[in-house]
Amino acid sequence: MTKHFQTQTELLKKKILRLTAMVEGHLRDAVRSVIDGDLKLAARIVVADDEIDQYEIEVEEECLKTLALYQPVAIDLRFIVAVLKINNDLERIGDLAINIAQRTRNLTRHRGVGVPFDLNGMLTKTMAMVKGSADALVASDTALAWKVCEDDEEVDRIHQDAFGKIQEGIRARPDLVDYYVSLLSVSRNLERIADHATNIAEDVIYMVDGEIVRHSGIDNVDNCQADDRET
Repeated sequence: MTKHFQTQTELLKKKILRLTAMVEGHLRDAVRSVIDGDLKLAARIVVADDEIDQYEIEVEEECLKTLALYQPVAIDLRFIVAVLKINNDLERIGDLAINIAQRTRNLTRHRGVGVPFDLNGMLTKTMAMVKGSADALVASDTALAWKVCEDDEEVDRIHQDAFGKIQEGIRARPDLVDYYVSLLSVSRNLERIADHATNIAEDVIYMVDGEIVRHSGIDNVDNCQADDRET
């Protein structure tokens, strides 16, 4: 690896961490807007999406420039490819955070009803997965990447629990169906965010080991099959 290429890869690592921090902040604020009924915060998140979109384009352009200038091979090439894919997943997480924020207005109308599932626990676990996947990328840490994959099962469990309890809520209070559907949307978007964090972890494993986890036959594959990428 040349000194110039090493400098460029360090720049890409800093940029992807910066994008991760931006996305984490949007996600935290989105759920906070729902929990607190903060319509102004929700509106700011929607407007701020342009910042994430622009930064995602910037990271992609840096990756393409690096490919053109240095023509990396082996693990260096896998790193650039992984950053390109991770960049897309982070942008999608930002979009899903907006989806959550947009449910605030409807949920605020029924603040006294309460949330029948562990929303805070789901948020904490999902955000830990997003951060863990980015940390795994920067440190080339496949053990941490596998941990992120394993944590996806817990988020899936909370989402399934939410689905059942929301069904019960609708049966008991059909007049609140809009409220419960909005809650289900929040849970579903968090579950999809966890899937994108799992995608990132899979890409770290590919980058370091050259192993495509989604198509492997190893025992751990069941923990890492949540590919939810969208274009």
